[in-house]
Amino acid sequence: MHTSPSPPTGPVSRIARRKAKAGCEACYEAIVRGMFAETRHFPGFLGADLIPPSAPDTFYQVVMRFASQADLERWDASEARQAWHARLGTVADGDPDYRLLSGLEAWFSLPSAPMNHPPERWKMAVLTWLGIFPTVSLLLYAVAPLLADLPFLARTAVITGLAVVMMTWLVMPRLVGLFKPWLTRAKTN
Repeated sequence: MHTSPSPPTGPVSRIARRKAKAGCEACYEAIVRGMFAETRHFPGFLGADLIPPSAPDTFYQVVMRFASQADLERWDASEARQAWHARLGTVADGDPDYRLLSGLEAWFSLPSAPMNHPPERWKMAVLTWLGIFPTVSLLLYAVAPLLADLPFLARTAVITGLAVVMMTWLVMPRLVGLFKPWLTRAKTN
């Protein structure tokens, strides 16, 4: 018996790749940004990015992040999305190609933005510490006493497993969104 994979839980990111018609690039970008502005009002919307083509006649990438698969599906079924996609259809060349990312995959597999630079390592380290310190402190305070009868390695496995789950689906998506302007601010010489 074949079973279909269960939908992802926690935050999801969807990447849409699509070309703009020649000469319609500015209009394409304006429509996508208008869609982003409307999407901000939808429950579960976490953020979006428009990544321009890295070379002429290549694809735009639109990355949209939602708190859950259900939130993404609610947006997909909305009349607002249908209207924005109809507008995009007038300036786009072909249908979009979609890719869905969730959990750790979304952290490490987002497309690169040709005009943007990754955050500086020290900023990533600081943000990771800002997530790990309170998460592990909370787990050590609230959960570790309940595991006192377990051997050291078993306790450590449970605590670190819970920390990874919390960091992946709760803490880091919110921290990255909150600190995005700081993370992406260009280094001054």
